[in-house]
Amino acid sequence: MKYRPEIDGLRTVAVLPVILFHAGAAPFSGGFVGVDVFFVISGYLITTILIGELEEGRFSIINFYERRARRILPALFFVMLCTLPFAWAWMQPSQLKDFAQSLWAVSLFGSNILFWKTSGYFAAAADEKPFLHTWSLAVEEQYYVLFPVFLFLAWRFGRNRVFWMITFFAAGSLLISEWGWRNEPKANFFLFPTRAWELFAGSIAAFVIKTHGIRTNQILAGVGLLAILYSIFFYTEATPFPSLYALLPVGGSVLIVLFATKETFAGALLSTRPFVGIGLISYSAYLWHQPLFAFARIRATEAPSFTLMMVLSVVALGLAWFSWRFVERPFRLKDVTSRRLIFSVSLTGIVFFVALGLVGNALNPRFEQYWLAKQPQNVRDTYVVLARANPELSNWGADEFGNQDLSECRFNARNPTPDVQERLFGCVEKYGPGVLILGDSHAMDLYGVVASRFADAPFIVGITQGGCRVFDWDPGCHYDDTAAFVAEHPGVFGKVIFEQAGVFLLQEDNGTKGSREMFSNLRLTQPVEHIVPDLEHIKIGVDYVAELSKSVPVVWFLPRTEPHIGKNYVLRNGCEGRYFFREGQVELFDTLERVIAAEVDAVGADQLSWVSQNDLFHFDLSKDYMTCDTLYWSDGDHFSETGEVLFGARLPDDFIRF
Repeated sequence: MKYRPEIDGLRTVAVLPVILFHAGAAPFSGGFVGVDVFFVISGYLITTILIGELEEGRFSIINFYERRARRILPALFFVMLCTLPFAWAWMQPSQLKDFAQSLWAVSLFGSNILFWKTSGYFAAAADEKPFLHTWSLAVEEQYYVLFPVFLFLAWRFGRNRVFWMITFFAAGSLLISEWGWRNEPKANFFLFPTRAWELFAGSIAAFVIKTHGIRTNQILAGVGLLAILYSIFFYTEATPFPSLYALLPVGGSVLIVLFATKETFAGALLSTRPFVGIGLISYSAYLWHQPLFAFARIRATEAPSFTLMMVLSVVALGLAWFSWRFVERPFRLKDVTSRRLIFSVSLTGIVFFVALGLVGNALNPRFEQYWLAKQPQNVRDTYVVLARANPELSNWGADEFGNQDLSECRFNARNPTPDVQERLFGCVEKYGPGVLILGDSHAMDLYGVVASRFADAPFIVGITQGGCRVFDWDPGCHYDDTAAFVAEHPGVFGKVIFEQAGVFLLQEDNGTKGSREMFSNLRLTQPVEHIVPDLEHIKIGVDYVAELSKSVPVVWFLPRTEPHIGKNYVLRNGCEGRYFFREGQVELFDTLERVIAAEVDAVGADQLSWVSQNDLFHFDLSKDYMTCDTLYWSDGDHFSETGEVLFGARLPDDFIRF
């Protein structure tokens, strides 16, 4: 197989955005698509090698797995080994239990299944998992186990038929992912069946090149690079993924593989020494960055600064060069390490880390007792409270996606699907018009607040979806469908209460759009004077509720003042410690309230009004953040289940009246 430097350069385009995304660099909001680029590259390279061996009659499954072991396992086990002392020294018992589970899951290439069952990729707690990123290695290894066997067995039918088989499988996988993001988004993100098409896309490119060769095309190669860059800078955590949206980075990667040569601008750029150099160490860089970031977050009392995360990104590249030079390269050279040695090292590493993970998981209760015994009473009490706190937004019987089903006509759903609509028709026939809570994850909180406060109200429904903001156009979100339903059936609801997370209605004074990191990256002693209301987002929100109010009375429940206090700080400060907002934070959210209220009033719509959440709840963090019995906030800006009860009791009796 002829070496193509532009492919190594493409690895750089894949790995750097992933690192910067995990570091919290706001411009790289879609940096996670770098993994999809890696999948295409892997599918292309593996398939090219296998086709060559099959055509020459020298295919060997042992040789294939030897190459994969040389490429993947030594560097992986080296990084895992290096994390052990830091995990022991810095992790709390609950974190160490998760770490132990990940050791055996990573070693058996099942970490994607583990993380699917235990966490979400974009969840706050996921940032503190050193091996979260290995889910993609697990997907690739599952591909490596299945694909060579399939190719060997199917080759008898001829190359052309095999090509169409793979194309059929790819189309099926893409369709599953399109169904998956709507119905099982977490499984859709992590599991092989919905990711296989991205690897198959690389395989398809390999077949095309084998038949037609690499055909230089300046325009298509450039379009491919632009497609990847667009998805890196304009996709966000709210983008349904993987789905048809993934066609942009995947298709862009395929175009580069097919048409980029040194004669094209894209190919020449990717073939330059900086791109090729980083591409060569990209695998090790990918391995190193997440453990560095995770341990920095675990160790810090408050969120690590952006400067520190950038420094750690550079450190990851330095460590990547070291492990590439002294671990990866020696084990990849057959004249340096024999087959027997590589298989021995691989088997030893697997057995060691599986055993360590299983033993660590089994002994975690004893370690927890040992760890707690060394802590002062205040820390012990705080740890117990934090351990009981639910980091997910699954309050009041909600599932992992926020769907709640309290009774026939008291439920929260992600979208007004046909089934939900039929249910609503039955409810309005039985009880008359109901109350709709509409919005993002903060509205999901509000539904829990209202459900706890008005336990006897028979018809209260939420249509909410975490990560969905009305100003971020996303077909996976529920706002357009809900507005269409309300307009077509105005008698179903007598009142709509709308809420959006305030942080996304703010921006930095340099124009950087709001994010949770805008606060969580600040220390509690740092002021927020550089943060201002985002008029663009506010106006889009006002336009939406104004249109909605033409069909039904709408109340904008104005944003809460968000504390954004990290759990590491909480553990060190203790349940008896003092909690407070940052300097100027209350005033900032008061200003945000006034701006939204003024925009709502300026519309002059008879059925549109607003209510101040802060005026109703009177947040006082010295009393309302936690006690030594409970935590009222599940993370930096969401209520816990007990918080929903506490704040719900402060709602007036007429809050849902219409």
